[in-house]
Amino acid sequence: MPEFPYSRLRRWPDVEAENLQAHDATDLLLTERALALVAERGVAGPEIAVIGDAYGAITLALTDAGLRGIRVHQDLATGRRALDRNAADLGIDGFVAHELDRSLLDGARLVLLQLPKALAELEEIADAVARWAAPDAVLVAGGRVKHMTIAQNEVLGRSFGIVQAQRAERKSRLIIASAPKEVPVAPPFPVAATHDGLTLVAHGGAFAGAKLDIGTRVLLDVLRGGALRLASLAQEPEVSRSLSEERSDETKGAEEPTKGAQVLDLGCGTGALAVSYALAHPDARVIATDRSAAAVASARATVVANGVADRVTVTHDDAASEVPTASVDVVLLNPPFHLGASVHTGAATRLFEASARVLRPGGELFTVFNSSLGYRAELTRLVGPTEQLHRTPKFTVTRSIRRPR
Repeated sequence: MPEFPYSRLRRWPDVEAENLQAHDATDLLLTERALALVAERGVAGPEIAVIGDAYGAITLALTDAGLRGIRVHQDLATGRRALDRNAADLGIDGFVAHELDRSLLDGARLVLLQLPKALAELEEIADAVARWAAPDAVLVAGGRVKHMTIAQNEVLGRSFGIVQAQRAERKSRLIIASAPKEVPVAPPFPVAATHDGLTLVAHGGAFAGAKLDIGTRVLLDVLRGGALRLASLAQEPEVSRSLSEERSDETKGAEEPTKGAQVLDLGCGTGALAVSYALAHPDARVIATDRSAAAVASARATVVANGVADRVTVTHDDAASEVPTASVDVVLLNPPFHLGASVHTGAATRLFEASARVLRPGGELFTVFNSSLGYRAELTRLVGPTEQLHRTPKFTVTRSIRRPR
């Protein structure tokens, strides 16, 4: 059988760079072990589930080896699009995409998992496998050794009777879990917590869980303190002279008070910003979007828990690609600065560019970011004149005004 052409795989539409690849040694180890177990246990394609396959390397390699009907779940919208594009480029089909639910795992005898960063996400996945997969199911989880911890074994041990860590190879390691345990009636996720009247609901893969992460809290404090004009620039204290001088007549025309503002929470996580805005401004229509399926499921539950489902729409999307150009009055953004396990500012740049595209002239982007990153110049270049609203040793909040196109 010819060797699978891993080098042809791409990350697109995710950020691509010389230090970022569309596959790693863990993908290869998982694929090799899966093929061995298929031969040993007589597992058919429809009895295989793949979870966390970043850009499709595992799914496509196994499908290319003749295992058709594999079920696959990818949390990120970028990963789903990359898988489809890579499959089309290689002329491969015969796999089926699912959410993390019973349909993904029902009757599965072999589950392959790229280990997630968060233990809570691993706990939810392990419970789902034990809950819905076949009684003789084997879970093969893998990761880069430098990112693995004993705690991952302990989490897997809550759902499986046998957990065996394998010898490291190529700086990656596999953990094989078998003998699924009996699960509690209620699954461990989602969880909920209340913060100053705001209820947050979170699945295991949602950033910060049901907590209010520090960056979001800083941005919310600034918005609640009056920095956000809530689609009415005329109600805001006069901005700096340098900012005012950059506005054209077209931009100034957007300063008139408007009702029913269209607001976008870009990278919404559990929906804290979107729901807080909707609670404070009943006239606003809010779109909350995130590329993480776990975040989207969490945000939808948060919206329902706070009674704003009639005013907040949550979508699974990458960089607001489904939001029309120049259709938004306000964007709220707490951008990530990691891509997987790599520190990379490319994700933030994509979201700044997306904000510039969807904002109307004169529309506002409110951003919170790590103070050490110094995004103000980039925001000014990509979006428009930008001022600092608040700064702590760790976080900075800025407001950018969309310049005329």
